[in-house]
Amino acid sequence: MTRSRSVRSQAIAKQLSDGRALQWRVLWGMMLTTLFVLAQALTAQARPESLAPLAEQVSPSVVNITTTTVVEGRAGPQGIVPEGSPLEDLFRDFQNRGDNGPRPRRSSALGSGFVISEDGFIVTNNHVIEGADEIEIEFFPGEGQPKELLPAKVIGTDQNTDLALLKVEAPSPLKFVTFGDSDTARVGDWVIAMGNPLGQGFSVSAGIVSARNRELQGNYDDFIQTDAAINRGNSGGPLFNMDGEVVGVNTAILSPNGGSIGIGFSMASNVASKVVAQLKEFGETRRGWLGVRIQNLDEDVADAMGLDNARGALVTDVPEGPAAEAGLLSGDVILSFDGVEVEDTRGLVRQVGNTDVGKTVRVLVFRDGKTETLRVTLGRREDAERTSDSEEVPAPEGEDETTEKELLGLTVGVLTDEIRTELNVPEGTDGLVILAVDEASEAWEKGLRAGDVITEAGQEKIADIASLESRIDAVRDAGRKSLLLLIRRNGEPRFVALNLSE
Repeated sequence: MTRSRSVRSQAIAKQLSDGRALQWRVLWGMMLTTLFVLAQALTAQARPESLAPLAEQVSPSVVNITTTTVVEGRAGPQGIVPEGSPLEDLFRDFQNRGDNGPRPRRSSALGSGFVISEDGFIVTNNHVIEGADEIEIEFFPGEGQPKELLPAKVIGTDQNTDLALLKVEAPSPLKFVTFGDSDTARVGDWVIAMGNPLGQGFSVSAGIVSARNRELQGNYDDFIQTDAAINRGNSGGPLFNMDGEVVGVNTAILSPNGGSIGIGFSMASNVASKVVAQLKEFGETRRGWLGVRIQNLDEDVADAMGLDNARGALVTDVPEGPAAEAGLLSGDVILSFDGVEVEDTRGLVRQVGNTDVGKTVRVLVFRDGKTETLRVTLGRREDAERTSDSEEVPAPEGEDETTEKELLGLTVGVLTDEIRTELNVPEGTDGLVILAVDEASEAWEKGLRAGDVITEAGQEKIADIASLESRIDAVRDAGRKSLLLLIRRNGEPRFVALNLSE
């Protein structure tokens, strides 16, 4: 009996305990729901209803730029009658009356820019001020701002990124803005563009980041694409994030009619800030230089070299320079540079250019089926460009014999002196010339043409047909599906992988 009551008491106690636990869970759920709703309300209240406060904050740093160029030419009326007309002499006399020669005329252009320091440094596009004889800066109207136009001088320019740094002497400290981290800008983030579109004066437009890492033409391009309205005259103006930081320099638009259609491009601030810092310190850029020619890998080339995936930069040529001194070879695949993995040639070019001149870096290469680390002390690209055309840029898409043979869709022959002279092949270059290409072959699809010279096969030099056949057999015996060829066209090298089933 006593035991029965004890069991019932325990059951009742358990029920009470479970009930209290349930009550606590319900209570906690209600509290969490209340906190979530409150947080949403606070967030909604914190979100600005207008971009006006941000525009007011950053607008004093934005400037209009007017450039004047003196152009040699005739200022008077020009001929309006056909050549040979009886009235031609009459109009010529009228034009030359009182005129001892062509009169110079003044041509003006407009652009935008922004102040980055209180002592008057201003960033804009190079194309805004290029060739200008006079540059004048107009500041946003407001208290403490210079009322008159101030002359500006050019501190430095960089054509590769289309950036320029100017300097004005102002009577008092200027309001300025700072560069933000463009790498944190996400597709969909709000941005605002400011400048002087179509010469209409200070203007603000808003939009979002439409895309990242856009490339237009340059090796160092890293553009933010935006749908914020950008027109002629906006060039050189800033693209702001919602914190009032410059994340881009408005540079170009894509348009069939010259006006904004919602596709604008701003040079990313992480590129611009480095260039501006060098222009400010040296008056010119000082980019790192590795001293190689490179090309991207495709799946066929990667397979022919024994790589698991097509990433990295394939070295096609190593002229005299830092890379040659460090032991890099044609046929090496650069997998990482200074501790950063190399995905493709564009990434390597940008990374090398952003590395300090004179810095010694570790370069991991894939060579002969294994990896090897080399230490390279970088040179300066600008110095190299003055003395040589060797630079780490993608190689252009791209030759003889008394006997011939058809292999892999190619008719090849040994280089003779006559063919060497005809194709302008440098002395000391050995290989096979492509005499014809089957238009139905993979070789034709991959761009090989008559006149190209094969200097290597399977990453070994060849000088005759027998050596090419030997390399084909060796690669087949190794179980590979394709053969890697080093092709030279007009002296420019590139690698091509051909399927051995051809």
